[in-house]
Amino acid sequence: MILFRAHLLSKLTLSQPFLPRVSSPVRSNFFFPRCKKRRFLYSVGGGFCRVQSKRMKKPIVALLMVIFFFAFNCFNAEEAFDVRKHLSTVSRYGAVKEIANGNFIPSKVPEGCVPTHLNLVARHGTRSPTKKRIRELDNLSLRLEDLIKDARGRNLHLERVPSWLDGWKSPWQGRLKGGELVSKGEEELYDLGLKIREKFPSLFDEEYHPNIYTIRATQVPRASASAVAFGMGLYSGNGSLGPGKHRAFSVISESRASDIMLRFHDCCHNYKHFREKQEPAVNKLKEPVLNEITSALIGRYGLNFTRQDISSLWFLCKQEASLLDITNQACSLFGPSEIMLLEWTDDLEAYILKGYGNSLNYRMGLPLLEDVVQSMEQAIQAEEERRPPGSFEKARLRFAHAETIIPFSCLLGLFLDGSEFTKIQKEQPLQLPPKPPQKRTWRGSTLAPFAGNNMLILYSCPAQDKSKSKHFVQVLHNEHPIPMPGCDGSDFCSFEVFKEKIVAPHQKHDYDTVCNPKQEPSSGSIYQMFQWLFSLSKGDKRPRDEF
Repeated sequence: MILFRAHLLSKLTLSQPFLPRVSSPVRSNFFFPRCKKRRFLYSVGGGFCRVQSKRMKKPIVALLMVIFFFAFNCFNAEEAFDVRKHLSTVSRYGAVKEIANGNFIPSKVPEGCVPTHLNLVARHGTRSPTKKRIRELDNLSLRLEDLIKDARGRNLHLERVPSWLDGWKSPWQGRLKGGELVSKGEEELYDLGLKIREKFPSLFDEEYHPNIYTIRATQVPRASASAVAFGMGLYSGNGSLGPGKHRAFSVISESRASDIMLRFHDCCHNYKHFREKQEPAVNKLKEPVLNEITSALIGRYGLNFTRQDISSLWFLCKQEASLLDITNQACSLFGPSEIMLLEWTDDLEAYILKGYGNSLNYRMGLPLLEDVVQSMEQAIQAEEERRPPGSFEKARLRFAHAETIIPFSCLLGLFLDGSEFTKIQKEQPLQLPPKPPQKRTWRGSTLAPFAGNNMLILYSCPAQDKSKSKHFVQVLHNEHPIPMPGCDGSDFCSFEVFKEKIVAPHQKHDYDTVCNPKQEPSSGSIYQMFQWLFSLSKGDKRPRDEF
């Protein structure tokens, strides 16, 4: 905050400083010098400082006001910055779920339309660092110890160095396992279950049966635990178990080796090959930002940081802010502009390796999109056949990973404008997300935070004209209506248009063609079986840091 001093207001001679007369009970730590020859009255109230003089010139007053409001706005902007909203895919759901496109006006569901089926694709809730990342934080602790020793050896004044760095130990030190759903993550999914039931009561008014309310999760424990937490919220008070009147329910999981619905990234050979080749290039794109911030922090604190140090400190910042609500340690090392640049590097990686950066990233998710469409078609058929309640599915609920929800969002064309959507339909490349301070719609913190989700609700509407559609689809992202370029920028469009404009263009490519390398005639099923068994014998060594 800029402090205003009296010598900026007039040509005065100054004597010893004194505390001004304050006309408000608000305490002030502003420093004002004594003014001779002219009488001034200082008043401080609500953070505003007025200096009055009988002979003050109007231009000076105007200039002062301009300077003050500029400083006040800068101060407020600094105060308003919340690092927890800039952690890319490590963001907690509660910190970012209300961030939506303020320029978009959601559709008003027509009168008489009723929801008949709901599809949910959700990411697991907030989780602890993975085992690999826990080791990285242990190594960071040793590295910081060496940096402090080096600084003392160079007789560096440690007043420049944040005190927490000296002797810092990882909160996860000694942990042998990681990646599990934490209590905050359980609460995120439990609350989501409650809110969905409250928002769509007519869909969840029947007695539970696994064929009516299908719940699926990947075989990874944090995903299945998220499904359980969600189900406890969804069915709370509807059972007979314990004081909360909970009830048992079924969660179905497919083997990791064959789950092409929710873990297609693990089963797609071409994608694994693509990612392995692209990761070094992505790291190269991130280097200039990391180099710039490394130099800035060396100058700021006098410690001989490396690029790897900055990368690990940024990871620590994300974990502290998201899991522990600590923002005054690792995160405080960086300024807001530096945090936004680091966030952009994470978003860039997600864009190239999981999003619109390559059509393979999302085309491999076609089985999931087709499963969503099939569930809607079955619901429409049940309605047309006038099946009795309890004889058809009303919701299909899925719990997976960032590597699931990001490609699925891309299949729907979310976070694109009309021209970009046309390009991906024609398999033309898109530009990378612009670097801050330019604005961008592709942000991991809103696209796939912990517990991030897409909901597709099928509506049945009265139709006077039989030639017009009776069934409509609405898409919600993180519980908010979101525009679909394939539906002319609306969040609500007819089921036929949804299939024609959004689904059909992707169906030119089936999963096997997209994911499996072309085999020579001599390479048959026996060879593929031995190849699969050999990969299992080596163990699963793929990184799962973002899963």
